[in-house]
Parts: sequence; structure tokens; C-alpha cells
Amino acid sequence: MKVNLKKHLFSPITLVGIFLFIASSLIIDEPYLLMLTAAQLIFVPIILQLLIGVKREQVIFYWIMMLSVFLLHVIPSSTWQVILALIYLMFTLFVAFHGLKRFLKRGFTNWAEISIDVGMMYLLMGGGWFFAYSAGIDTGFSPLITWLTAIHFHYSAFLLPIFVGFLGRIHHSAGYRLVVPMILSAPMLVAIGITFWPLLEFLSVILYIISIYTVIVLVCKTHFYTKLQGVLVRLSFCSLGVTILFSLLYATNSAFGVMGVTIDFMLMFHGVFNCLIFGMIGVLGWMIHPPKTKQAIWDFPVSKIRGKLKGSGTHHPGLVDNLNDFVDIKGLPKTIVHFYEHTDQYQLFAAVKWATWFKPLALIYKLISSHIQQLNLPISRKWTEMTCDIRTVDQMQDGRRNPRAWVRKVNGQTVFVAIYSQHETEGRTYMNIALPLPYSTMMGILQLDTSHEKLILSSEGDSDAGIYLAVGEAVVKLPLSERFLITEEKAGYLLAHHKMRIFGLPFLQIDYKISQK
Repeated sequence: MKVNLKKHLFSPITLVGIFLFIASSLIIDEPYLLMLTAAQLIFVPIILQLLIGVKREQVIFYWIMMLSVFLLHVIPSSTWQVILALIYLMFTLFVAFHGLKRFLKRGFTNWAEISIDVGMMYLLMGGGWFFAYSAGIDTGFSPLITWLTAIHFHYSAFLLPIFVGFLGRIHHSAGYRLVVPMILSAPMLVAIGITFWPLLEFLSVILYIISIYTVIVLVCKTHFYTKLQGVLVRLSFCSLGVTILFSLLYATNSAFGVMGVTIDFMLMFHGVFNCLIFGMIGVLGWMIHPPKTKQAIWDFPVSKIRGKLKGSGTHHPGLVDNLNDFVDIKGLPKTIVHFYEHTDQYQLFAAVKWATWFKPLALIYKLISSHIQQLNLPISRKWTEMTCDIRTVDQMQDGRRNPRAWVRKVNGQTVFVAIYSQHETEGRTYMNIALPLPYSTMMGILQLDTSHEKLILSSEGDSDAGIYLAVGEAVVKLPLSERFLITEEKAGYLLAHHKMRIFGLPFLQIDYKISQK
């Protein structure tokens, strides 16, 4: 505990930030301005040191940013105000870039890390509003409202999501996974409501209240590394439970014109409370023992093929050489095993069913898919024959083990081009499927299981299982999932059900009738 506090409190960046904050407090005429200065000079730099560390050559960049924030309180020249505010804006762009870079290493997985990523990207909006305030840009609001929006994105949109992300590294529950999207959407909704629609501001504050009190319940159930850390972090979150009620009164006044609190009161109570208790105590609490991420970086083999598959090789009989590599085949009907190992001996009929809510998007995508000839599914629900051909793929070109392409067509038009391979992680073999797309590749990593003589292939499994998009060196997990259920109707005849979801919502189902030729 003492080592962590000493390391971060007495780092060169933190010491300079504290010194410049004290100097700022001696020259600023309006004390409330220090709430944003504290975040810029102390809270943000400390949090970034906990998250991404600071390379030696980056220390000077931090110092330049801090000095710029301090000089904004000293130099009255409008030209220099713009230059200095622009330096801070560039710093927030640097932070947002790191947040995006972190996200692209994982994608839509692990809500704790997503919360941290989004918090880092939100800081850029805080930098933008601060630049508008410092440069005197007419935003359509008073300078005070512009400044308040800047501070909103530093505390509610940067510190809060990152604190929630830290909490998620040591707390796991269904309630946490539910509350994070609410926390992440609320800052933007509040900002839009303040800008365009007071009623939306009121509703978004209600959303904030629900999510914050849910987090308070979760944090009270969480076991922390030390008792002191638990006290400080709980106190930090609980302070929001008080200040958010005054935000509700202010939003009520804006939306309905009833008696409520004034901006002056919000500055004196709400702002100071959030700065000293939520911000300062929260930062100190997480500094005691910063929780480490438990998210592994994807390292499974990824196809190097991008765009259309070119130069496929000789004919190949099956999607896999031995289904027993993936799953114990003793409990499976022989037809299922034979289909995967001798796929070329079967014919397929498919019926595609799009969810009603997704059909407009499916129609738009159809215009694209018919051109790229990938995921080019029919819109109609009619049973349609799919002709199939399996060809070997150059292993040097693809980069994975023994790849083979399964090309499916409807009426001579290519519907799917899926390149099958396999890999092993922690003693389990996964089906590694690549669907080449323009400048990218979609990867489906499927886990195979058996149940009551049925074969289940799912992206919702352990470890590597999932659907990913590979662009360059980045491998991003997508908010998609798929599940195949394959059953034997009778010898030589199979039924398969393929269901897909996006953000947990069903949007596509494909039923297959598979019979031996």
C-alpha cells in the first residue's frame, strides 16, 4: 500500500501537477475554477499513470500540458489562450487515442475494460469544450455553461467510467454487466439534453441515479485489497449518491420550471463535493492498490487473407479431417461425423429468416453483399438449394494450419466463402473459421460440444470462442454471437439450426436440411 502511494504521489508528473495546482489557487479570482484545474493537473495524470504508465519521453509532454493549463490562468492574451488550450486539447486527443487503441486490442468484451476505454475517449470531449471556453468560441451557451460541460466530461465521463472499470476488475456479477452501459451512455445523454432538450436531461439524470445507486450497492458487496481502500472507494461512490440528487433538482427546474437549485448552489455544493470527495478520495482509494486487468490479449491464429479469396487449390472432401480432434464423437450419430469429414458427399437446402426489426438493415446490406459475394444471404424465407465446393487453400497465403475454403452458392451466385482451420488453446481444439471481407477478415472461433446425440457449435464458449474482426494487426471482438445445433433426423439426413445475435438480440436464423447424395 505504502509503495503504491509513494510511487504515484511522488512521481515527477504528480509533484509538478500538485505544485502548479497550488500556484493556480493563489492567483485565480474565482475559486470554483479550481475544480476543473484539479482534474486537469492532478486527477487525470494520476489515473493515466495507473492505467497506461508513462514512458520517460512522455513525461515532458505531460509537463507541457500542465504548464499550459497553469498559464491559462496567468496570460490574458487571447492568442495565447487559444494556443495553450489547443495544447491541452492535443493531450486529450492523445488520451483518447490510447483508449481507442486499448479497445481495438479486445473489442466488445470485458465490460470493465470497455468502461475504461470509453472514459479515456470521453476526455477528448472535455478537452473540446475546455478549448471552446478558453478560446471564447460561441457554442450557443454562456461561457459558464460551456465550462460546466467541460467539467462534466472530466468527472462524470472520465473519472466515473474509469472508477467503474477498476471496480469491474475485482467485482463480477450480472448487475455489473447491466449497469456499465447505463453509466457509459448517461454522460452523452446529459450533454445532449443540456444542449437541445431539457426533458432528455431530466430523464438522463434519472438514468444516472439508477446506475449510480446500483454501483453503490455493488461496491458495498465488493472485497477490496485493504480496508482503507474499501472505505475510500465506497465513500467516493456514495458521495455521488448525494450530489446526483441535487443534479435531479436542477434538471427538474430546467425541464419543468419548478423551484429547484441554482447554478451558484450547484457550483458551491455539487461541484466542490464531487471534486473533494468523489474525485480526490476516489483517486487516493484506487492508488492504494490499482487492480490489474485480467483480460488476455488474443493470440490465436488469424487468417492473413483479405478481400476475395484467390487461387484456391485442389478439391478437398471435408470441413475437418477428424471431428474427434474437437469433441468426443462416441455420443454422436455417425451421419454427423461423416458430414464434417466428407462434406462433399452432402447437399444442402437452406431457409433464411431475418428478424422483423432487422429487415431494413438486411435490405441495405444485400446491396453490398451481392457485390462482395460474402455473407450474401437471400431475403426470402423460401427453401433454397445451396451448392457447395471445398478447396484447399495455400497455407503460406492464409497463415493457419491446413486451411480449406467452403464455397456455397445459390443459383450460381456466391453466398459464403468460409476458410476452415483449427487451433488449440489450453488443451481444447477450436474451429477457426475466416470469412474474408474487403481489407479485413471476420473470424469465427467456435467451441464444439455434444448433448443428447446432438452437436453444438457456439461462439459463446470459453477462452477464445467468439466472433472477431481482423483489420491489419488489430483483432476486435464483435458484439455478435452464433450457435449451430445439428441433429440427425435419420441415417444420412441431418437438420441444422443456425442462430445469430447482435448485442444479445436475435437477428438471423438459418435452417438447413442436409442429406447425403
